[in-house]
Amino acid sequence: MTTGTGTKIVAYFKRLHTRGGQILSVFGALALLVIISSFISPNFITAYNITIMSRDLGFVGIIAIAQGLLLLMGDIDISIGAIAGLAAVSTAKLVVDFSVNPIMSLVISLAVGAGCGLVNGFLITMFRLNPLVLTIGTQTVYTGLNLFISKGKTITGFPAYFVNLGSGSLFKVPIPFIIMLAVFVIAMFITKKTILGRKIYAVGNSRETSSMVGIKTQNVRMIVYSIAGSIAAAAGILMSFRMMAAQTMIGATWLLPSIAAPVIGGIALTGGTGHIGGALLGAAIMGVIGNIVILGGVNVYLQQVVNGAVVILAIIFDSLLRRSRYISL
Repeated sequence: MTTGTGTKIVAYFKRLHTRGGQILSVFGALALLVIISSFISPNFITAYNITIMSRDLGFVGIIAIAQGLLLLMGDIDISIGAIAGLAAVSTAKLVVDFSVNPIMSLVISLAVGAGCGLVNGFLITMFRLNPLVLTIGTQTVYTGLNLFISKGKTITGFPAYFVNLGSGSLFKVPIPFIIMLAVFVIAMFITKKTILGRKIYAVGNSRETSSMVGIKTQNVRMIVYSIAGSIAAAAGILMSFRMMAAQTMIGATWLLPSIAAPVIGGIALTGGTGHIGGALLGAAIMGVIGNIVILGGVNVYLQQVVNGAVVILAIIFDSLLRRSRYISL
């Protein structure tokens, strides 16, 4: 690539950033992808397939929102899938084995997720640890707790109304999708309409500057880690309802989409830039790509290649966006 071409590309991303066109560009990419997919497979735009995609998006979207909040702040949580799995097993253990009131079990398990996130945030801020390295360690801890509580076995016996939350529909709309929209509205309200939201962006832009103007960055980071943990717990619990059982592997494959979706949606890995809606759009893009790959009969092993290529492109996009930010300073 010549210097002139590189400069033009960077200038293009700079215009996207300064005009606030990130969400529109991502939405446009999603719309284009849907149109192309409808031509690739006649089964793509069918009620049955749309229902499948929206139900799957419900789970991936929730976990992407959780990670997206952290990325906006310049943080990351590798243990987010393990937290989801631990919360799922905790709920099943309380309801099935200890006959705890179902609603109370949900509250306790969401608190478990929030507590795990709080532990991550506390250790990272108190000892000034690298979030990536620290949460790799806590991922192992939470996975171990999952296996200890469940003894490595699948726990079954959820009440029918719990199962309906994971696999049922309301007015033909999958309930997990509706729950994801509710989580999104709450997350958007936090980031756009609250003091905490403004602090999240401030910390993501510069922790040093935020501290200088009186923002207690440690508290903000711990709060957001706790919120992300509770959201991840909700996703894990919901998945166990869909599967009608709490399996120890719930959340094990959610790390990649939880990071890739927000980045595809325009949230910078370095923090301070993006919109939480981008995490949702990024998850939708990943869902459409995964779905059309399956409908197109692509070899199951090559599906991993496609997923990896999407992530690489997202990282390149993020890098160009960061370069445009530096140029605009």
